[in-house]
Amino acid sequence: MSAHGLRRRGARRLRGRRARALAVVLALAATAAPVPAAGAGGWWLPPQHLTWYWQLQGAVKGSEPVAAYDIDGFENGAAEVASLHARGVHVICYIDVGTAENFRPDYHLFPKSVLGRTNGWPGERWLDIRQLGVIEPIMAARFQMCREKGFDAVEPDNIEAFSNRSGFPLTAQQQLTFNEWVAEAVHSLGMAVLQKNDGEQTPVLEPYFDGALSEQCNQYRECADFAPYLAAGKPVLNAEYSLAPARFCPADEATGIMGARFNLALNGLVFKPCW
Repeated sequence: MSAHGLRRRGARRLRGRRARALAVVLALAATAAPVPAAGAGGWWLPPQHLTWYWQLQGAVKGSEPVAAYDIDGFENGAAEVASLHARGVHVICYIDVGTAENFRPDYHLFPKSVLGRTNGWPGERWLDIRQLGVIEPIMAARFQMCREKGFDAVEPDNIEAFSNRSGFPLTAQQQLTFNEWVAEAVHSLGMAVLQKNDGEQTPVLEPYFDGALSEQCNQYRECADFAPYLAAGKPVLNAEYSLAPARFCPADEATGIMGARFNLALNGLVFKPCW
C-alpha cells in the first residue's frame, strides 16, 4: 500500500546513508547513457500542469473535476477504467513493485528468499530487488494486468528500498537498475510511468520516467529533488497528509508542482487540491 507517512518518518534516521547514496547517483548521472525520448512508443505524455485525484481504498469517487485519476490496479477492473475514460479522464494504475503485500492474489509467487523486513504496513515486506529473475516476471504480469484493464499509466510504489531498512544490503546502483527496468517494461506496453518518491535518484531517473509522484515533499523539504522533471516539462504531483493547504500550496504553485492534501488512508475522504 502507499501513503508513506509512517515509512518516511522512519527514513529520516537514514540521512547519512541517503547522502552517500545521493553522491553515487549524481556521479552516475554524469555518465548515464541517453534513453529514447518519452512517448516514442506512443504512450500518453502527462502534461506538466496535470490536475489529479488519488484514491486507493473504497469505492472510487468518480466525479472529481480532474484530468487524471490514480487508483489501485488490483481493486479496480476494466469497467471502472472505462467509466473514467468516458468522462475524458486518464487513469493511472497503482501497483507495488518494491514490496510484497500478503493480501494480493499473486503473493504466493514470491519465494521466501526475496521477502525482507516489513516496511511499516501490515502484511507488507520489502523485496530483494537484486533477484531480478524472480521479481521481474511477477511485476511484468502486474503491468500487463494494468494494460489489459485499459490504464494509461502506472504508479510503481516503493522504488526506494536501498535507502530503507529493507533487510537486504541494496546499493543505489542496484536500485537504479531495477527502477530503470520498471520504466522500460511499462513503456514497452504503451503506458506512461511515474517515478514514485525516491527524489535523490531523480538526476538519473528523469529521462526514463514521464513525471513524478511525491509524498510530503514540502513537509520534509524534498520538493527541490524533483526539479529536473519540471525543467523537462514533466509533471510533479505532490500529496501532503499533515500540512494544511495554506502552508504548502503557495510553494507548490510557485514552482509548478501539482499539490493536494489527502488523508493517509487515501480513501477519498480528504481531497483539497492547490489548483
